[in-house]
Amino acid sequence: MPQDSEPDYRIPQGGGVPWRDMGMEETHRPAERDIEITDVKTMALAGNFTWGIVKVETNADVYGLGETFRAEAALDMAGRMDIDLEGENPLDTNRIVELLNQRYTGCGRIGQAAFTAIETACYDIKGKVLDVPVYELLGGKFRDEIKIYCDTHGGESLGEAEAHDPTEVYTPESYARAAREVVDAGFDALKFDLDVPTHDSYDEANRRMDNEAIEHKRKLVRAVRDEIGYDIDLGMDLHWNFTAETAVRLGKAVEEFDLAWLEDPCPPDRLDAQRRVREKLDTPVLTGENLVTPSQFHNALEAGIMDIAAPDVNKCGGLREYVAIARLCDLYGVPIASHNISSPLGTVAGAHVSAAIPNFVAMEYHARDVPWWNDLAVRTHGSGPILEDGYVDLPEGPGLGVELDRSLVEEYLTDDSELII
Repeated sequence: MPQDSEPDYRIPQGGGVPWRDMGMEETHRPAERDIEITDVKTMALAGNFTWGIVKVETNADVYGLGETFRAEAALDMAGRMDIDLEGENPLDTNRIVELLNQRYTGCGRIGQAAFTAIETACYDIKGKVLDVPVYELLGGKFRDEIKIYCDTHGGESLGEAEAHDPTEVYTPESYARAAREVVDAGFDALKFDLDVPTHDSYDEANRRMDNEAIEHKRKLVRAVRDEIGYDIDLGMDLHWNFTAETAVRLGKAVEEFDLAWLEDPCPPDRLDAQRRVREKLDTPVLTGENLVTPSQFHNALEAGIMDIAAPDVNKCGGLREYVAIARLCDLYGVPIASHNISSPLGTVAGAHVSAAIPNFVAMEYHARDVPWWNDLAVRTHGSGPILEDGYVDLPEGPGLGVELDRSLVEEYLTDDSELII
């Protein structure tokens, strides 16, 4: 530490010249809305992914919850933001996001995920204080039910598949069997991974498929369509793995099966490659889970790379930013099919914002292998599971309208986390 005689060269957290400091030590409101953030706490749950939960506490005996994408790094960042948020009024959701963006400029996808959880928690508080559900704070709703599409991976769970020979796991029979299970569970929209391994060994670096691999993928899609027919929406995910040439060849090989979309055919920053794929296929191209700001979506829309957009509600900077992204997409005639790998908490946040935009199609569900997923959150108004028969009935309780089940949270808390609810 510097001596008393030395100049103070340490820059405070979020430092720099304070030309545009969005913090406000006090705001003038009636007493019932004159509240302050007192702490930001975090924990992680061991689902199929690690689910990051953020709790924003206040001096008014009310708290809010939000969820981050990619929990470990984003939780660490969110937990450090208590110094920025202490004393702020959580009802100022827009200003709080501006404050965080100003103080953490250039923090990328991880920062946006942290902002999302904090802003969602503030909306949860705001709804509780005003005694309305979050969707009312976003402009009301276009729909009461939120359609969910089921991510069915490759016929087996990710964990199980990685422990076995891919040639024995990713078969037409396993895809067809999984598709039947999902449809019988009430879903009328589902998605499979189509970038699964075909051979025991292959060149993973060149982003290409040979003829045998493409034929294998065509058989997988045919098996699913033969099993469930054409009245079910069916997407296929490529996870940014391929060259434009391979994506086009693969896309044309499966066009006869009337897919709802082909997802992320090329790496997310290769806009020209993805535009060429989209121009050469009749199948809609879906992308956007790796874009996390309205400006990034604007650039992608201008480049003409997408027919359907897939923003992720838990990493795009918050519910307000998600609405802004949806409005941009609507101007370009692009519908929304949200990316989502979260717990019921993040899924419910996605349901609120999905209800509030006109161009919504469906939201992803990525936890069919987690038997306790639907039990983790409980409605505060009414009853019934969060997800049922392929839809989420929009919660009507104040805020997000759900509480986490304490016993399940405690059971699946990661080893490095402490219980915060």
